[in-house]
Amino acid sequence: MIRHVVAWKVAATEPAEAAAAAAEITRLLASLTSLVPSISSLTVGPNMAYFESNWDVVLVADFETLADLDAYQVHPSHQAVVPQIKALVSQRAAVDFEL
Repeated sequence: MIRHVVAWKVAATEPAEAAAAAAEITRLLASLTSLVPSISSLTVGPNMAYFESNWDVVLVADFETLADLDAYQVHPSHQAVVPQIKALVSQRAAVDFEL
């Protein structure tokens, strides 16, 4: 099992705009669960505490194999949300590890 963890800092600095951006990223990524068959599980959500130091949104997704993670990365539904997310963020960090 491969766990894919990604965190984003949104580009918006005004609190209401940042919250809206985080909500949109969450909505876009949550929609992939029913569209990408290689996802075993996917949890995504906006940060809810320590806003001055925490990242704004996190995704935790599990895949049976590295090939399944690779299939997710190139899946058309994932590729469709990538530019939308990139337009809302200033930073991205990711880690993939074996469970």
